[in-house]
Amino acid sequence: MKILVSDQLEQTCIDILEREGFTVDNRPGLPAKDLLEVIGQYEGLVVRSATKVTAQVLERAAKLKIVGRAGTGTDNIDTPAATRRGILVMNTPGGNTVSAAEHTVSMMLALARNIPQARASLAAGEWERKKFTGTEVFEKTLGVVGLGKIGREVAARAQGLGMKIVGYDPLLASDVAGRLGIELASLDELFRRSDFITLHTPLTPETRNLINAASLAKCKKGVRIMNCARGGIVDESALLAAIESGHVAGAAIDVFEKEPPGDSPLVKHPRVVATPHLGASTEEAQEKVAVQIAHQMADAFHGRAYVGVVNSMILAHTMKDEVRPFMVLAEKLGSMAAQLAGGKVRDLTVSAFGDVPASSLELLKACVLKGVLVHTYAETLNYINAPFLAKEVGLTIGETKETAAENALNLVRLRFAGEGDLRELAGSVFGVSSVRLTRVDGFRVEAAPEGNLLIYKNLDRPGMLAAVGAILARHRINIAGVSLGRTEIGRTALTVMNVDNDVPSEAQAELNRVEGVSDLRLVRL
Repeated sequence: MKILVSDQLEQTCIDILEREGFTVDNRPGLPAKDLLEVIGQYEGLVVRSATKVTAQVLERAAKLKIVGRAGTGTDNIDTPAATRRGILVMNTPGGNTVSAAEHTVSMMLALARNIPQARASLAAGEWERKKFTGTEVFEKTLGVVGLGKIGREVAARAQGLGMKIVGYDPLLASDVAGRLGIELASLDELFRRSDFITLHTPLTPETRNLINAASLAKCKKGVRIMNCARGGIVDESALLAAIESGHVAGAAIDVFEKEPPGDSPLVKHPRVVATPHLGASTEEAQEKVAVQIAHQMADAFHGRAYVGVVNSMILAHTMKDEVRPFMVLAEKLGSMAAQLAGGKVRDLTVSAFGDVPASSLELLKACVLKGVLVHTYAETLNYINAPFLAKEVGLTIGETKETAAENALNLVRLRFAGEGDLRELAGSVFGVSSVRLTRVDGFRVEAAPEGNLLIYKNLDRPGMLAAVGAILARHRINIAGVSLGRTEIGRTALTVMNVDNDVPSEAQAELNRVEGVSDLRLVRL
């Protein structure tokens, strides 16, 4: 098999792949037009961040089986397009953890002591010591948003500088945080108390513009913001305004919503330290990710193991046909649980009924954990690393199984603790592959767990569905399907509604004001 390396990589990557029996073409800096012409010859493609693996490239890749990213982020790969074509996308989670953490601490110190500004002034022939008076980090409070591998490494290094650490991560158990010397807090409390704030979350719909005008207003005057995670987590215009007003003392930014950022006033601001996405740019990190991706691709091609797979559903094609839809179901149940619990899932128990789910319970537990973790965990997740990452944050999962099917259905049931009482979700597979949600908190339903789901309790009386439907109609939201569950006529019922569009917050507020409607949640799958 042939593998193309189209970005600059350490020679160790090529050496390992060749020893594994592959023919490797090393063509760093390959122009996009040339990539389109040659990609059809290769079974494997190794990239860093420069090569853009677009849908057009993937359409030309008739033989391609794996795209390997020597690094963490896969923004330069059209993963959905790869998934549709049955191409595995791999990355190397953890390979740049230390480098990213060290860069974050370097940026914090440079920000605190005005180092790049002072250097520029000195190079210009000036000697302005008073102008660049800084601040100590000793005994200051560092707020760490996201306590995955990188966030924890940053916290450990900041503790060595004598800083107090306040952290926010809805998945990290308090006893685990305590052992790490981190005080867990709500986001609002972290904003209120921190002298420095550093971000270490993935870019998701929930974290996009997490730092915005409203959140910055909650911060103490003189706070300093660092983002070495992902562009888009910070609303750059809001941050610039807060710096210019004096509410924010300064910022250190390594990643931008648009890269390169061009003629950005934020980059040029005298109280901003900016670098061109250098978090992983060390010799050690590049060597680690080069070795990792070579071994991962060789293992996958030779059928030994699948590590670092980003588009996990592709991994399902190696499983038994009858198990695949239950994998989909289990991951969706986990995702629903995380959203219904506000990200604070605890005491998970997965129960499998019937031969097919019971025989694959370990796999289904991993699928559930991936669904739970994907909303908040900064590392890329797959069915292999999800159980290990869950253990790191203190999230445990129990199991029960019965080979006899419940009500003649092969069933997967998930019970969990969230913000309130114990909750329950269950689902099954109808026919060959039709995945269905069949139970929510004791109510029997039948709904497709896909797209946008409105789930709410309502009084079991005439006109309730019409009242909800009228509000959705005013907001031009189409109803795709409705399932009603009740335990007794005239008492509380539960509605699961598939809708074609996202439901904006103002529409949700209107729905919550409908008399008889309660506990309304929007779940995105």
